[in-house]
Amino acid sequence: MKKFSSRYSIAVHILSLIALSPASCTSDFIAESVNTNPVIIRRIIGMLKKAGLVHVRPGTGGTYLQKGLDEITLLDVYRAVEVADNGNIFNCHEETNPRCPVGANIESVFRTKMVQAQSAMEQELDHVTLKQLVSELKEKSGSI
Repeated sequence: MKKFSSRYSIAVHILSLIALSPASCTSDFIAESVNTNPVIIRRIIGMLKKAGLVHVRPGTGGTYLQKGLDEITLLDVYRAVEVADNGNIFNCHEETNPRCPVGANIESVFRTKMVQAQSAMEQELDHVTLKQLVSELKEKSGSI
């Protein structure tokens, strides 16, 4: 089974760390927390910057939030880093047999269900702010 990429969870990790860190958040610092290569972090930060969620100071200046925690939803982060074909996260296989009753109709029937599922997911993500997530992280860790 194919999984979604980990870019989304890494992006949420990055933004949460930036929000909670008293120090400058360089890609090396963030990579240590995420336990991955700084190049991957820089690539995802670039996507977050393009979406207007972070500001990056050149050199070793670090990365900072561009918006308030209550202004960033998990849907904003998802849209910033996940690549979807024409906005659709679910795709149907192409070139089914039009002479087969299933092949002729599967895409329209299946696509309707997938659009509904995607819409439900996006609605849920749009109701959760980074502020809520960071509050839960603080509560859970007790030491941040």
